[in-house]
Amino acid sequence: MVKVSEGKPEPNPNKGLPTWTLQDFEIGKPLGKGKFGKVYLAREKKSKYIVALKVIFKQQLEKYRLHHQLLREIEIQSSLNHPNVLRIFGWFHDKDHFILILEYAARGELYKELRKSKHLSEKHAATYILSLTKALAYCHEKHVIHRDIKPENLLLDLEGRLKIADFGWSVQSRTKRHTMCGTLDYLAPEMVENKAHDYTVDNWTLGILCYEFLYGVPPFETESQTNTFKRIIKVDLSFPSTPRVSAEAKDLISKLLVKDALKRLSLQKILEHPWIVKNADPSGVCSGGVSQI
Repeated sequence: MVKVSEGKPEPNPNKGLPTWTLQDFEIGKPLGKGKFGKVYLAREKKSKYIVALKVIFKQQLEKYRLHHQLLREIEIQSSLNHPNVLRIFGWFHDKDHFILILEYAARGELYKELRKSKHLSEKHAATYILSLTKALAYCHEKHVIHRDIKPENLLLDLEGRLKIADFGWSVQSRTKRHTMCGTLDYLAPEMVENKAHDYTVDNWTLGILCYEFLYGVPPFETESQTNTFKRIIKVDLSFPSTPRVSAEAKDLISKLLVKDALKRLSLQKILEHPWIVKNADPSGVCSGGVSQI
C-alpha cells in the first residue's frame, strides 16, 4: 500500500503489481475531466495519504487503440522522480476502468490560473520556466522526450510548485522519432513538416510557453490550422507592444524559437540566461499565484 515517509508516499516496495482496489480509497470530489475518463480527489484508507485517482475508461482505450500508449505512459512516469514531475504511485484496473494513483496537485492546472490572470509577471514566468527546464533536463538525461508540454499539462501543488503531468505522448528513446504528436500551437517546425525529431522539440515548447506566459497567447496562434502551420514553419514571430515585456525575455524566446533544432538554446544555457538569473526564484515556488500586470 502507499506509505507515508517524511510526509511523502512511497510506492509499494514489493515486487509485482500492488493489489489495490477502489475499496482501498475514500473517493472525494472530481478534479477534472478528459477525453478518456475523470480525475478524483481520494484518500488511501490505511495511510490517510491524499492522492488523485485518474480513472480511464477501457472502452475508450479500445476504441482508439491506446492500450499500448497508456502502458508506455505508466512505465515512463513511474521511472521518474523529480520535484517538478508529477509522481505516479501505482495503478490497478477493474472490469471497466484503469485507475492511476497520482500525486495530488492542490492548485490544479496552470492553464486555469493563466486564463484568469491573462498573463504572468516576469518573475512568475521565469520561475516556471526555470522549474520546467530543470525537469526536462532530468527527463532528457533519462532519454525521455515529453512532446506535449502545454499549460493544461502543468499542475501546481499547494505551495505553487510546478509539476509536469500527462506523459501520454512521451517516449523514451536514444534515436530520432517520426510520429507527429502533441498539440497544434506547441508543435515544433520539424514535427509540422513530418521530419524526424528529438529532445529539442521540448526546448522549442519552452519558447512557446515563455511567450504564452508573458503575452497570454501562443505566438503562432491563428483561426485556422493551415495558417498556424505556415506561421510555425516560417517561425513568423512578433512581439506585441502590450503587455510590456523586457528585452531579456524576448531574447530568450527568440533563441528557443529557432527552426534549426541544432541551434536552439540548450537547457543548460536557459538556466544561465540573464533573464532567468535575474527573475526566477531558485526555490521554484510561486506562493502568491499568478499575477495580473
